[in-house]
Amino acid sequence: MAARRLEGRTTLVTGGARGIGRAICERFAAEGARVAVADIDEAGVQRTAEEVGPGSMALAVDVADSKSCHRVVRQAIVALGTLDVLVNNAGYLRHTTAFDCTEDDWDRMMDINLKGSFFCSQAALPHMRDRRRGAILNLSSLAAKTGGVAAAPPYGAAKAGVSALTLHLARVMAPYGVRVNALAPGIIDTDMTRKPSGEHAELARRIPLGSRGRAEDVASLALFLASDEASHITGEIVDINGGLWMD
Repeated sequence: MAARRLEGRTTLVTGGARGIGRAICERFAAEGARVAVADIDEAGVQRTAEEVGPGSMALAVDVADSKSCHRVVRQAIVALGTLDVLVNNAGYLRHTTAFDCTEDDWDRMMDINLKGSFFCSQAALPHMRDRRRGAILNLSSLAAKTGGVAAAPPYGAAKAGVSALTLHLARVMAPYGVRVNALAPGIIDTDMTRKPSGEHAELARRIPLGSRGRAEDVASLALFLASDEASHITGEIVDINGGLWMD
């Protein structure tokens, strides 16, 4: 039997109750990791943790609140003993345009998609620095490169910020052996994308490989980047979009 790639590792996944986050939790657990599943949906996160299997635990978090970010990371470290992998997956999208985007739309998408990624990372940095090991995975997006025209102005801006944050943290943490990378999904079949804008639907029809991606596709990439197979990779924003964007 092949060795499981995350055997003995500890992980914290935000936005883990459903969609891409849940798929990452399931894949990491199947590869031997103990998973702390964190989400603002307390009932959903409890259900997911139970279904992911033994060694998994549920934690409540509101990533738009910096104190909640720090608290959930501390809780995971105390409960798991260490934190080897942090996945900043929690995200929020409300389809809007430059003409009708409200201040509330802007603040919410910035707070959840960008602010949450930074403060969860900030909470984990001293622990990983002192252990001189660890991996942080951020969820960027194709919208970071396209401007998010098919999504929303603040969504694209926030995800571009996530990409820039990834590069910053990768440089800061490289001397301590901590790797920081980002995944940039295109159109993935999740609850968040099943009621797309007209532009979003048109993009989906133009995917060269012919179909939307699956949450499991993103989870497979996350597993690779979290594992020792990617031990010489840091500061990368890795596209996964079926060829919708090629560079």
